[in-house]
Amino acid sequence: MTRGIIDAVVNIWTEEALAGRPDRTDFYTGKVKVDRETFEGISLEEMITRMDKAGIEKSMLIAAKVGPADHRKCYHVPYKMVVDAVQKYPDRFLGLAGVDPTEGMHGVRELEKAVREYGFIGAHLYPHWFELAPDHARNYPFYAKCVELDVPIQLQVGQSLVYDRTFPRRSVGRPITLDSVACDFPELKLIGIHVGIPWAEEMIAMAWKHENVFIGSDAHAPRYWPQSFVHYINTYGQDKVIFGTDFPVLDFEKTIQQIDELDLRPVPKQKFLRGNVLRIYGLDK
Repeated sequence: MTRGIIDAVVNIWTEEALAGRPDRTDFYTGKVKVDRETFEGISLEEMITRMDKAGIEKSMLIAAKVGPADHRKCYHVPYKMVVDAVQKYPDRFLGLAGVDPTEGMHGVRELEKAVREYGFIGAHLYPHWFELAPDHARNYPFYAKCVELDVPIQLQVGQSLVYDRTFPRRSVGRPITLDSVACDFPELKLIGIHVGIPWAEEMIAMAWKHENVFIGSDAHAPRYWPQSFVHYINTYGQDKVIFGTDFPVLDFEKTIQQIDELDLRPVPKQKFLRGNVLRIYGLDK
């Protein structure tokens, strides 16, 4: 099935990518109900097969930086791992470069290299893993570099879960913290991913206020989205929301089936599933 959908938030989930990571079994198989087969890792080829069944043409793979690299409960996905996947299947995958604000200018230079030399199309940040809110000063050099490179940055907003019982993280990603960033960097394309739940109304307000603030719909199953968010996608926010799953948190095919059940109008639905992300990331040029 081909529908040309673009998934803007996808984790690379091969056995190689999972090797050596901290154990997250309880979180993935318990809290978010990922099936055991998927949790243990799937090949790029299997991911593409699943994408095809859901009508997903392309996925953006995140070279995620999940906390400081030297902390035993954290890990970084090597940029090269995502580069290799994109080069192997250039028609199916795009790359996003993870950001670690504790890396300072070294990290900024690595981000620039990822975009200019490796072809990454945007940046990605998990504020809660560093317990640094989106408007913290340590993030600002990365924002400035994204403006210079003319690439968007995704940030997880809303509540963070307890991924590891021995290393709980504070929910520092209130959507309102994007307000200062958007005021200081009006050219920066900010995408608040994970909907912003339980502060979805706050995230909608930020996207409505600022021209270059957008929302990613990933990580929360569509059947549980707040009605105000569905209304936003379908009406006055139809140019402001992009589709994502945060795979493997959400299954590709089930997520698309649940979106179909929302009965979105054809034009807003097309923008949501494809058109908006093409425009925001400059992929329509």
